[in-house]
Amino acid sequence: MDITAPVKPPKQGKKKKRGGFFLRLLGFVFAACMILSIAVAGAVAFVLWKVSQELPDYEKLARYEPPVMTRIHANDGRLIAEYARQRRIYVPITAIPKRVIDAFISAEDKNFYQHGGLDIQGIIRAIVTNLSAMQSGGGNMVGASTITQQVAKNFLLTSDQNIERKLKEAILAIRIERAFTKDQILELYLNEIYLGGGAYGVAAAAQRYWNKALNELTLEEAAYLAVLPKAPSRYDPIKHQKRALARRNWVIDRIVENGYATAQEGEAAKEKPLTVLAKRYGPQIHASEYYAEEVRREILDRFGEDKLYGGGLSVRTSLDPRLQSAARDALVEGLTRYDRSNAGWRGAEKQIEIAGDWGKTLAGIPVWKDIEPWRLAVVLEVSGSEAKIGLRPGRDRQGQLVAERETGVIPASQVRWTRKSIQSALKPGDVVYVAPLEKTTKKKDEEGKETEVSEAVPGQWSLQQVPKVSGALVAMDPHSGRVLAIAGGFSFHQSQFDRATQALRQPGSSFKPLIYLTALDNGYAPNSVILDGRICVSQGRGMPPWCPKNYSGGGAGPSTLRPGIEKSRNLMTVRLSRDIGMPVIAEYARRFGVYDNLMPALSMSLGAGETTLLRMVTAYSMIANGGKKVEATFIDRIQDRYGRTVWKHDKRDCKGCVAREWTNQSEPELVDVLEQVVDPIAAYQMVGIMQGVVTSGTARRLASLNRPLAGKTGTTNNYKDAWFIGYTPDLVVGSYVGYDQPKPMGRSATGGGLAAPIVKDFFEEALKDVPPQPFRAPEGTIMMPVNHQTGLPARKGGAGTVMEAFKPEQVSAAAAAAARGEAVADDGAGDSYPSYPTQPRQRQRPGRSPARRRPHRRRRNAAVRNAPDSSGASDRHAERVGSNPMNMRRSRCAEGVRACISFNTPKVTTRIGCEPKPRRL
Repeated sequence: MDITAPVKPPKQGKKKKRGGFFLRLLGFVFAACMILSIAVAGAVAFVLWKVSQELPDYEKLARYEPPVMTRIHANDGRLIAEYARQRRIYVPITAIPKRVIDAFISAEDKNFYQHGGLDIQGIIRAIVTNLSAMQSGGGNMVGASTITQQVAKNFLLTSDQNIERKLKEAILAIRIERAFTKDQILELYLNEIYLGGGAYGVAAAAQRYWNKALNELTLEEAAYLAVLPKAPSRYDPIKHQKRALARRNWVIDRIVENGYATAQEGEAAKEKPLTVLAKRYGPQIHASEYYAEEVRREILDRFGEDKLYGGGLSVRTSLDPRLQSAARDALVEGLTRYDRSNAGWRGAEKQIEIAGDWGKTLAGIPVWKDIEPWRLAVVLEVSGSEAKIGLRPGRDRQGQLVAERETGVIPASQVRWTRKSIQSALKPGDVVYVAPLEKTTKKKDEEGKETEVSEAVPGQWSLQQVPKVSGALVAMDPHSGRVLAIAGGFSFHQSQFDRATQALRQPGSSFKPLIYLTALDNGYAPNSVILDGRICVSQGRGMPPWCPKNYSGGGAGPSTLRPGIEKSRNLMTVRLSRDIGMPVIAEYARRFGVYDNLMPALSMSLGAGETTLLRMVTAYSMIANGGKKVEATFIDRIQDRYGRTVWKHDKRDCKGCVAREWTNQSEPELVDVLEQVVDPIAAYQMVGIMQGVVTSGTARRLASLNRPLAGKTGTTNNYKDAWFIGYTPDLVVGSYVGYDQPKPMGRSATGGGLAAPIVKDFFEEALKDVPPQPFRAPEGTIMMPVNHQTGLPARKGGAGTVMEAFKPEQVSAAAAAAARGEAVADDGAGDSYPSYPTQPRQRQRPGRSPARRRPHRRRRNAAVRNAPDSSGASDRHAERVGSNPMNMRRSRCAEGVRACISFNTPKVTTRIGCEPKPRRL
């Protein structure tokens, strides 16, 4: 037996594999899942990579400047108006109260300070909640966006509802969290979000709903703001008050739950009603719309539309709220006064049914917002002594009509101006305008002085009518050109056309002071004599001669410059203009800003050219301030959103004004940089002459104010425009009245009878508590008493004597010394002034008795001619007018004087022909 032979192993049966299929299936599933996961991960990675390539640059948030509204303030800081496409007030996070921050975090993202951009717990909770809501078929869907995600969406993305936008939002949220602090993110969010009512950001919303600053908000108010980011229109406090109140209370519960308020504070806040203000934008100072519109236009021209509506500019204007109210009241009173006396009653505004609730019907009639204290009313009953009226009902804080219906009466005496009986003028159902009836009473102040006070009579009203005639009023500081008040018409809501700055009107005689000032600055003296007599000027071949006339018709003969202004004599002005030369006058008109290029025609000397009221007031300001050039301005200073001054009107440099504390240094001095356009003494001479307009001229109505006032009236041809511009040493006020489509207003519509009372009413209110101040005479001015008519020296206090201002070169040394009160050597005459014969010396002829003595005409004229007249020359050019005591003779230059003008220094440097020599006293 061969033991080396191979031995075959015993046959064994096949072992049955246990679980092989399950394992293979499990492996397959695992492998498939791994492959799928890798594929999904790859796809997700590719999508994320692709999406991230199209992401906006989130770093621009660091440079982001949101559009912020421009705010216009009065000179006392009160808000006038706001301009914006998005009403936003940007405030830093340090200025936002913790109560407001806590409310928004509780309502929007309670884990804001814990997550890194995405709130995973919030996402899971939102998924579960939304799935439950879908299965139950009801309930509200909730979101899981964090505050950071909302910042990414609002600043960098659109509001499209798709997966791509949500992915971009998530990626940006993570990147923003890594680049910015939580406070920076919260600051962007609270200033960017839209909170309804046209308000963007929490600061603008606080003003919109409660007119409060953020630090003044209560717990319930802050909670309501936190309600609005979700859906401002859904939680509108007026339309959906119950829904908004429920949501506000829910936010208060979240605030308490997160520990930001106690339970007692929360319950007390939930008991408070949801009270917000009705929507209210626009000027917050009565009747300041015209002023705000002028400021808006200037900012638009200076900085452009983007800066105006989104630059966040803070504009401090020169508007004085008290003077603005006085300007509007004075203009409305003047227009109404003329309309009543000339136009009469035109009837009711409208007719309505008074059965049922007449208040609701009356409230539906639109009314202009800037006509307070006028109100719309409906006539309910009419009797022989009065008419019972119902007043248009107001609205509460929520904008709802008040339930109370206010009534009153119109006494028959307040309808008398209609020239009709009360029963024929008014009928039940008539819709009319009424104003509170006021009565004047005398009361004693704290010092025991009696003052007149106007008080409204309770329940009584006066009938009013919107005037057809219009006009404007401007008040200005003459030393700086700052416009203190402007009224551009009866109502801005009736017509936005500003008649103070946009209406081109003929100034008429109010232009004459510039003619006379030009003369005074070029050799004339206040006592220079001009003939007030008939004059005709050739207009060229084939044209009839131009023959101007005075208002009174005739002439007054030789007169000094003063009567030419006081009585507004056209003939004197034309002669003076012809003597000076219209090119010289045109240059002075350009210097004073009245005209840019005045036509050198003699008719322009009577105010035939067109200009604006603002330009005329600016020119008068230069006369009042001593001949210094000023530019009208509505704005004092403009600051950007960061508080930096980007523009200011005052160009003076004050180096010492930046000191933080006083260390015994001298006070800073401001150097006057205003250009001197005329001689200051010449300007003061014009002031003295224009004071006569108020004391004894065409504006005597203002004399009752009992204070130094100067001014000039103006009336155009056919009484189409009536002007008056008056001023004190520190305030210039001008007004004009006329139809927008010029037409005659009637023979009584003169500047003194129509425009001057408007300025007077304004001065009464504006200067009520201001002590009178005299006009300030420049250094070197010599005051001398002269005769009002002849201009000859006179005794102070005598009849017809006025004090005139003279330049030193216009007065002799002896007269100047006498004016200063110095002793003058006696030359034998016994007087400081030379004596002038009031009657010519008479010579007795031989053989004639004293009873038959007659003056010899030649000797009489010689006596006057040889007397030292006020000009110091016997050959002064003028026109002969009979045998006048001023000895005016015809000369070769009577038809005019040619002049050579240097426009670098626009003064008359050379006269060809006859040189009018200055009069010397």
